[in-house]
Amino acid sequence: QKYNSPSRPICTPIEPERTTLDISIMADQSTLVLFDVDGTLTVPRKVITPEMKATIAALRKKVVIGVVGGSDFVKVNEQLDGNALEMFDFTFAENGLTAYKGSDPLESQSFLKFLGEDKLKTLINWTLKYIGELDIPQKRGTFIEFRNGMLNISPIGRNCSREERNNFEKFDETANVRKTMVATMEKEFADFGLKFSIGGQISFDVFPVGWDKTYCLQHVKKLGNFSKIHFYGDKTYEGGNDFEIFTSDETEGHTVTSWEDTQKQLQTLFGL
Repeated sequence: QKYNSPSRPICTPIEPERTTLDISIMADQSTLVLFDVDGTLTVPRKVITPEMKATIAALRKKVVIGVVGGSDFVKVNEQLDGNALEMFDFTFAENGLTAYKGSDPLESQSFLKFLGEDKLKTLINWTLKYIGELDIPQKRGTFIEFRNGMLNISPIGRNCSREERNNFEKFDETANVRKTMVATMEKEFADFGLKFSIGGQISFDVFPVGWDKTYCLQHVKKLGNFSKIHFYGDKTYEGGNDFEIFTSDETEGHTVTSWEDTQKQLQTLFGL
């Protein structure tokens, strides 16, 4: 069942503070709560607030918690005030292709190994040509970011300022630059076995089919015995990078509109 509004409170006893890997003393070790980062735990590309950190710490006394972001680990950790591995029981960057249980690294995957150098060059060359021919209000730099498990493509370029980022997001709401580009690439690279997923304000991710955010679930299934997995995210619509895990049969999905909305829903559902 998927939720766009809070459910009734669940009352569970509060347990003492835990260390990063000390999952065994939790009140409810059968429940896992996973979070997207941008627009869910933080303002996009901003650092988590002290208020949200306090809410996460209170929740962690009751259940197992994890974060699953599309960005690489450096960016995810930066937004979580440099304390992702201490703050969460599970940390999944690049949808779980880079993963940690506490501070212990888990098995990782490589986009380059999956695709191969020739196909990767074809993909990158096509992308740069397409962006070069785009007529949009502003362009900056870093149009393609190569990550361990995916490519991140930004029509405006990731080097844009905060103001330019916000302006592009508003422009794209009606111009559909990213949606159009994704639709074109889905046809152009139909035989590459790739998935295209819009996330954040200015970009979209390209990764192998099955390497969306549901990829992280195979880690938690190996390392825990969870009877319920909650997921909180803002891009839960079809085409958004939270859609697959939000609609997965293995999760109970919750749509949020901001970190404040996430905080409110957690307070209601878990009685924080």
